[in-house]
Amino acid sequence: MVKIGIVGVGTVGESVVKNLEKNKDIIKARAGKEIIVKSGVVRNINKKRDVNIKLTTDYKEITRDKEIDIVVELMGGVKEAYEVVKDALNHGKSVVTANKALLAYHRFELQQLAKTPFEYEASVAGGIPIIKALRDGLSANHILEIKGIINGTCNYILTEMKKGRDYQEVLKEAQHLGYAEADPTFDVGGFDTAHKLLILASIAYNIDAKPEDILIEGIENINLTDIEFAREFGYEIKLLGIAKKSDNQISLRVHPALIKNSQMIAKVDGVMNAISVEGDVVGETMYYGPGAGGDATASAVISDIIEIARGNVNPMLGYKMPLENEKLTLKPSDEIQTKYYLRIAVNDKLGVLEKIANVLAKNSISVESFLQKPKNGYVKLLFATHKCLEKNIKKALKEIEELDFVLKPINFIRIEE
Repeated sequence: MVKIGIVGVGTVGESVVKNLEKNKDIIKARAGKEIIVKSGVVRNINKKRDVNIKLTTDYKEITRDKEIDIVVELMGGVKEAYEVVKDALNHGKSVVTANKALLAYHRFELQQLAKTPFEYEASVAGGIPIIKALRDGLSANHILEIKGIINGTCNYILTEMKKGRDYQEVLKEAQHLGYAEADPTFDVGGFDTAHKLLILASIAYNIDAKPEDILIEGIENINLTDIEFAREFGYEIKLLGIAKKSDNQISLRVHPALIKNSQMIAKVDGVMNAISVEGDVVGETMYYGPGAGGDATASAVISDIIEIARGNVNPMLGYKMPLENEKLTLKPSDEIQTKYYLRIAVNDKLGVLEKIANVLAKNSISVESFLQKPKNGYVKLLFATHKCLEKNIKKALKEIEELDFVLKPINFIRIEE
C-alpha cells in the first residue's frame, strides 16, 4: 500500500482524490499496489469540500507523517510551496507537484535536494504527457527545437478574435467561462507560458534560466487588423513558447507569433494545448490535448503517483551526467534572427512610405510584403520583413516612432517559419 498526503485540496486536489477512488481497480493493477489518500492540507478548514479525507491547516502534519510515502503539492505559489516541498524531501518523502511557478524558479535546487523520486508531469500542459515524452521517450535525441501553445486562455482569445471579435470582449468572456482569472495578467502577459517553457528547456538542455532572463511578451496588443493581415498572407497568430538550439546557445522566448496556417500547430484552436518537439534522430513529434482543468491535471498527477508506486526512480530532469560536452548558454534576445510583422499608424501624406523604408534599409531590414489600410483620417501600414536581427528591428522602430507623422506606438509580431 502507498499512502499519500495532498497539500492544497482545491479543484485539482479534489479531482485527484475522486479519481483515485473512482478508478482504484485499474490504478491498483497498473501500480501493483493500492494507493490511499490519508490526509490533505487546506487554508480554510471550514470551507466545504467534496472529499472524505482528514483535513488540516498544518503542512507539517503531512510532510513529517511517517506513514505518508508521497507528498502531492497542489497549493501553487513559489515561496511557501518551496518550503513545503523542501520539508517533504528533507523528511524522506517522494514528491509530486503540478506547480510550474515553483519549478520555474527552484527546479535545480530541488533536483539537488531530491534523494527520493520527484515527479512533475502536471506542471506543463495539464493532461499532455510532455515531461515523460521529453525525459524518456525522446532520450536518444539532441532536441533541436521546442515550440508550444501551452496557455489555453491565450489560445482561446486568439481563436475567438479570428471570428472578428474584439480582444477586450473575448477576454471578458474568458473570465466569465473560468478560462481567465479576474486579473488575467499572468496568462495574457505570457508569464504562465514562460514558466512552463523553462521547465521543458531544463529537461532538453540542462539550462538554468529564470523568467527574468528570457524574452516574455503577451497578447495584449494584438488587434483585429493583425488578425486580418495574418489571414490575408496565410498565417495564424498564436502565443508560443519557443526553445531553439543553435551551436552552443539556446534561444528561449515567449511571444505572439505568425505561423503558416499549413503547420500542424497552427490548427490548434480553443483552450487546447499543443507542443511540437524536433529531435535530431526522430524529427518532429507533436503532442496535443487539454492543458488545464481539474480532471486533465489530476490525470497527470495520478500518473506520477503510479510511477513512484511502481518503484521507478527517474533522474528528476532526465539526465545523470551533463548533456553536452560544452555547457549550453542562453542566447541574448537581441541576437534572435527571424522575420517580423510591423503595424504602423501614420498621417496620410506624401513621402511617409519612403522615409520608413529608408530607416528600415539603414538598419539592414528589407520588406517582403506590404499592405495599406486607410482608417478615419489616418493610415495603417502593415509590413512583413525578411529575416533580420532583433536588435536591428528594435533600433529601426525606435527611429521610426520619432518621425513626426507616426501617430501611435508601433506594434510588431515575430514571424516563425
